[in-house]
Order: sequence, then structure tokens, then C-alpha cells
Amino acid sequence: MKSFDSRSQTKQVVEVSWADRWQVYQRLQELSIPSWCSANQPLRVEIANASAAVQLWSVTRLLNASRKDLIITLNKCLNYRHHQP
Repeated sequence: MKSFDSRSQTKQVVEVSWADRWQVYQRLQELSIPSWCSANQPLRVEIANASAAVQLWSVTRLLNASRKDLIITLNKCLNYRHHQP
């Protein structure tokens, strides 16, 4: 993923494998994050705020992280939730 500049609203070119870019595009559309994905073109995403940046990171992480890493993260979240007062 290209770098994110929090000082300005910008369209970023996101480096996603050609096989995964349509899946990322579809999920971003579900999250109402403006994005464009044309045939034989890279995925473009409009990052308007930190929330959109985190959601983009999360979507791409789900495709790139190993199953083991995703399970570890899920377990940490569940343990954190159970230990809250």
C-alpha cells in the first residue's frame, strides 16, 4: 500500500495484486469508501480521513496476512474484551 499523508484528502494508488484488486474494490464499496478499479488499471482509493485509511489497511491486511496471524489478532481482541471492567 502506498503511503498516506494525513494532511490532505487525496486519491491514492493502492498496490494490490491483480488477482485481489476486485475483491478489495468490492469491500471498499461496501464500506462507502470512494474507489475506482478499471480493467488493466491499478486500484485508486480516495482517502478522506484516518478512518478510511485504517479501513483500507484492514481490508488489504485480510488478504495478505497469514491465517495464523489473523487468528492471533482475533484472540488478542477477544482476550482484551474479556479483561475490560
